[in-house]
Amino acid sequence: MMIIRSAHAVVLALGVLAAPLAAEAQQSQKVYRIGMLERTSPAINAANLDGFKRGLRELGYVEQRDFVIEYRSADGRNERFPTLATELVRLNVDVIVTRGTPATLAAKNATATIPVIIVGIGDPVGQGIVASLARPGGNLTGLSPMVTEMYQKRVELLKALVPRAVRIAALLNMGNPANPPEWREIEKAARSLGMQGQLLDVRKSEDLEAAFDAAVRQHVDGLVVGVDTVTQANRERIVDLAAKHRIPAVYATTEFVGGLVAFGVNFAELYRHAASLVEKIFKGAKPAELPMEQPTKFELVINMKTAKALDLTIPRSLLLRADQIIE
Repeated sequence: MMIIRSAHAVVLALGVLAAPLAAEAQQSQKVYRIGMLERTSPAINAANLDGFKRGLRELGYVEQRDFVIEYRSADGRNERFPTLATELVRLNVDVIVTRGTPATLAAKNATATIPVIIVGIGDPVGQGIVASLARPGGNLTGLSPMVTEMYQKRVELLKALVPRAVRIAALLNMGNPANPPEWREIEKAARSLGMQGQLLDVRKSEDLEAAFDAAVRQHVDGLVVGVDTVTQANRERIVDLAAKHRIPAVYATTEFVGGLVAFGVNFAELYRHAASLVEKIFKGAKPAELPMEQPTKFELVINMKTAKALDLTIPRSLLLRADQIIE
């Protein structure tokens, strides 16, 4: 009996010792801090944020247990990015996730050591952000979905939608270093199709009404809408203004819900994929050694309800190409 009691006592003692050791091990588990330097609030950016979190969950990471997100929004104002980037650096986050040229340049200028994962950017080499796509160098890498080159396709879509169009406009923020090359691409594509291009430069929310008034005065037949901090933050308003003034528009992403036609990458899926790059950083990979990836899948979404409101007949050739048709 003594032996049995002694063995039972030993088991109890080991159990008592194991409990604090397990608790200590749980407490010592690394909780990663992910900085997100974004154009808009979490509410506006919900689909992309959910995509990113979904990607991490699929890799086995649980929010609060394995990672926390420090989300910082410029709220549609590019000039806020440098201050927000500095704030994330001071928080000593493990990685910074950015989207777009202004946010990425702010992160690059704020730190040379914290890894930066770019979800989407037009011309990272031309903007001097990375040395090359294959060998980024430095502390930045990520995804570059050929944003600039796709504007020719969007102009062609607009011409197919409005065959008689002679004048089209581009809604862009020329204060963003990525947008002047995009405007040149749009202007060149318009000329090649026998149309004239007009620039509508919107650098803040207050510029939108005047831009659409100018489009009406100039009898614009169609509109190409770029994706930028300003346009993304005001996407619902832009879609509403296009409908109000009855201007057919082609948008750079499907984030412009209710727009006539969108052609571009699925950003929610890009954010989901970016989670795998973040995990590589967690496991010790260096951004300089991770080639920048170029997504090759682009989605064409057509909103038939909007087309009907504009009295537009969508060509059958476009309907057959569409990845999604919204009735």
